[in-house]
This record gives sequence, C-alpha cells and structure tokens, in this order.
Amino acid sequence: MRTKGLAGAEAFLRLLFSMEVERIFASPGSEWAPVWEFLANPDLNRKPLYLSSRHEEIAVAMASGYAKASGKLPAVMLHTTVGALHASMALRGALHENIPMVVFAGESIAFGEGEGPDPGGHWLSQLADIGGPARLVERCVKWSFAVNTPVILPATIVRACQLAMTCPKGPVFVSLPLEFLSAVMPTNAAASAAYPAPPTVDASGLDKLTAMLLEAQHPVIVTQECGRSIAAVERLVELAELLCVPVVEPRAAGYVNFPRDHFLHAGFDAAPVLADADFVLVLEARGPWHPASAGPKAGARVAILGENPLRVELPYWGYQADVCLTGAAEDALTRMLQGLRKQVTPADPARASRSRHWQARHQERKRIAEEEALAGKSQKPLNEHWVLNALNEILPADATVVEETITHRSALDRHLDRVKSGHFFSGAIGGLGTGFGTALGVKCAVDQRPVILLIGDGSFNYNPVLAGFGFCQEFQMPIMVVILNNQGYLSQKRAIPLYYPQGWSAKTNTFVGTSIAPCPDYAVLAQAFGAHGEKVEEPSDVRSALERGLNALGAGRAAIIDMRLGSVN
Repeated sequence: MRTKGLAGAEAFLRLLFSMEVERIFASPGSEWAPVWEFLANPDLNRKPLYLSSRHEEIAVAMASGYAKASGKLPAVMLHTTVGALHASMALRGALHENIPMVVFAGESIAFGEGEGPDPGGHWLSQLADIGGPARLVERCVKWSFAVNTPVILPATIVRACQLAMTCPKGPVFVSLPLEFLSAVMPTNAAASAAYPAPPTVDASGLDKLTAMLLEAQHPVIVTQECGRSIAAVERLVELAELLCVPVVEPRAAGYVNFPRDHFLHAGFDAAPVLADADFVLVLEARGPWHPASAGPKAGARVAILGENPLRVELPYWGYQADVCLTGAAEDALTRMLQGLRKQVTPADPARASRSRHWQARHQERKRIAEEEALAGKSQKPLNEHWVLNALNEILPADATVVEETITHRSALDRHLDRVKSGHFFSGAIGGLGTGFGTALGVKCAVDQRPVILLIGDGSFNYNPVLAGFGFCQEFQMPIMVVILNNQGYLSQKRAIPLYYPQGWSAKTNTFVGTSIAPCPDYAVLAQAFGAHGEKVEEPSDVRSALERGLNALGAGRAAIIDMRLGSVN
C-alpha cells in the first residue's frame, strides 16, 4: 500500500482500514492530536470508525467484547505509559482468552528537543518511563514493540495486525511516537498483507482421536471455548448426537459451547462426569477440571485439541494428554464427522444406554433448577435463582448476555438455559472491572439487538461505571445492567471459613473486608445519563422490572436494574 509521502497519522488510519479494522476503541490522550486531525478530515473516507470511551480499561474491554461477538479485529488507542497501565488488566485478560486486538499507545521520544511538535514539559516530568509503554505492558500481551524509526512504521502497523490474528490469537501492542505521527513517511507498506490461515489438525492425529472416540464405552467431551465459533458448536452438537457423548462446560466458560437445554449437556462440573469416563476429549479448554492432576479414572485416555492446546500463556499445565492436536475446532469436528458417519452403525446398545442415562440426568437437573427457582418465589430479600429464572423466561430470542457475576455464576449457568451460542460472553477473567466494557463492545458488534449485562455489585464497583454509561449516552448504544446485589464480596467471605473452619471469623461470625456498606442506591446513577433505573426489593416485582428495563432499551435508553439480594453479612 502507498504510504510514502503521507503523514504518519494518515498512514496509520489508512493501513488499519486496509487490514479490515473497522473500529478503533480509544481513550483520550493529547499525543493523538495528529490522528484526530485526520479523523476530522472529510476527504479521508477510508478509515475506521473512532469510538471514544473515556477510560482505558473500558476501551480494551470493548475491543474484547467486539472481537468476541463479531470475529473481527479491533484497534485500541491508549494514552502513553499511564494509559497502558490502566489498560493492563484488560490486556492480560485478552491474552489469556486469546482475543485478538491491535493496541497502540502514543509517546514522545524527543521531549521538545528536536524538530516537530513539542508535547510540553509534563511529558518528561510526568509521563516518561524507561522503555516507554511497550516495556510496561510486555507481559500482558503476546508481542510488544516501540517503533524506533519512521522507516518501519507502516510495515509495523501491518505486522501488528497480522500477529494479533495469528494463532494463538491475542493482543498485540505498539507504541507510536508523536514525532512519527506528525512526520512524512519515507516508505510504503507491502502491496498486500494476508492474514494467516488457522492451523489444520494433522490427518493421522485426527484419525487416531476418532478411533479412540469410537472405541470408548463411556466417552466425555469437555469444552470451554468452542463457542468462539457458532459453526463449531453446530458441528459439536452433530458429533455428540451421532455418538451420544455428553458434553461438559467447566465453570465460568466464556461462551455457550453447547446448547444448555440439550439432554447431552452434562452440566458445569467435570468431576462427577469424569468418574466413569474411559475417554475424554478436551476441546478448546484452558482449565477442563481442577486440579489438573485429578483427571479421569486410571486407564482412561485423554485427547486435547485446540488452536492453543497447551496454553502457552500459562505457567503450569499438568493435564494428561495421550493425544495432543493443534488446529481449529470447526475444521477438526467437520472432518471427524465425515469419517464417523461412514463408520457408525444405526443401532448400538452402548449408545442407546448412554442416551437413556443422560436423558434421565438432564430431566433431574431441570427439575432441581425449577425447584430452586420456585423456592425463591416469595423470598425477601430476593433470591438469585428466582431473579435469574425470571430473566430466562422473558429473555428476547435475539438478546445477548454478558456476565461478570463471579459468585452468582453457578446459578446463572443453571437457570439461563435459553441463551444461545453466539449470544453469551463472559466479561471477566481473573480480575474485576471489564464486564461493562465487554458488554459495550458486544453492543457495537450486534447493533440493534438487546444486550444485557449481569453483574455482581462487587464487580460493578470495580468497573468504570461513569465512563460506561457515558458511552451508552454519547453513542446511543444502550445496554441493560442487572446488578445481583448482595452488598458485599461473597467470595472473600467463603474463603475464610474454608481455610480457617475453627478460626475467629467463623466462631464469632465476624468477617473483615467483605461488606459494601452502606449500600449505594445504584439506580439513581441512571438519572445522570438519561437512563432508566430501578431498585427491586419485592419478589413479585422482579419480572415486571426486567420487562421495563427491556422496554427502555427499545426506546433507546440504557437501564440499571438493582436486584436486592440477601446481604453477605
């Protein structure tokens, strides 16, 4: 692409557009003035849409949600060293989830001493660090580089996009000096730059895996991230039905990896399912069970398959692997089905027996979930099972749910069984504060479809809430935020008696640092942003409050529904 003779900022925008980057999620920083100037230029029509988010963590989380929901590569612009540090937790999450994005931070390398723009004295005295922003975040991304000459700036932007989309995918970081954004580019980028194709599973390895699956009397599939691809989930359903194989999703799966109302969905805890398994296919999973050494029974075989099967970003990986295959799930499952259809006989007593077993188990799980919900029908404070069951019943068919619930996740998994593949995403991995941004990024991808953020009040306090609702208002992208409010941090409280069952906290019922008190009236925040807000305390009001929130979305207004559950303390 021709970039020679262009200003660095113009080349930056043109190159991103040429690499099919349609969205830039940004947080304001004064070093980006050259880019803002070209964004305002009406003659430059081949450029990504620029979306300002008012906070770095929101910007990166939005990029993550957008990439998850659209499958497209987003760009992010951050404010130099300080902005990169603000964003680092969200970048770490994207690294561990293998979410592609190309992230840029500005910096100054001349500090007003040479020709070109003078960024001001505060750059040297307040914003400069040795190594710059690229060094500060290098452990939170898959590749980090500081452009050190304008000669390579165009090629580096292109390469950064390619690296982000290379398996295992992830965030790629580049710092661009203000001086280069203002300079005239002396070189062109390559005439063309293709993205690498995803890896294809070795044919002999796939044949071995298929044979192991056919030989097994009690096979099990465990998957955590197959739901990245709706087509992969469809193939997985076909395979599971063909062989009558149960599918387990580990707790806190990031996607809907298998239909939750399907009788072969075996729940969200692998341990009881693995007890009888003689073969386990671990398909796109970071942590299929815990601890890693637990595994299936002695003599059982395990096959691991995925684009990043050994999780290179993790410090430890102690899972059994009799077969380990690198490749895209959709392609592998499609090829497996082609062979299996020719080998599977219509009537097989073992498959018929498995079918009866899992049908009965599915009905029992469904009965227990219904009883849990009905038990909370009249409870006050509100019962989480009753709230989530009500949401499940009124959930629009085209709605997308994002969650950052932590201690409520198990209940969410059991009751939200109408949500479909491609319509559910986790908004947290390890740290709190990215759920709001993830939901907004999903909203950018799905446009008019309703987006609902389910979030605990503890997580809500870690999110840049004002920046999030400000984005909803400024860009007219409303979401409904449902707060599961237990006025504290239940995970902290649970840990104390677990480690110290006879300790002072358990004996005296004194738990330090677990409460959020006095509890704020979160619904009042809605008024500041023209949104709809409600505090719900009566169980009879739960369903109608959720419906009013959805109606607000239909009218173009964001919503906060504060569900008051029993207090942690």
